[in-house]
Amino acid sequence: MSGTSDTIKGRVKEAAGALTDDQRLKNEGKLDQASGKLKTAVEKIIDKAKKP
Repeated sequence: MSGTSDTIKGRVKEAAGALTDDQRLKNEGKLDQASGKLKTAVEKIIDKAKKP
């Protein structure tokens, strides 16, 4: 669940950065989204590894 929340948080940050024309905030949002996607992928791999 943490990967999904990071992805959503990143989307919100990126949108806020776009609205306020804050490039740093947009970049943070993109980084959070990438981090969230990576966490989600790792969680899926772990879940598959746990199944017999």
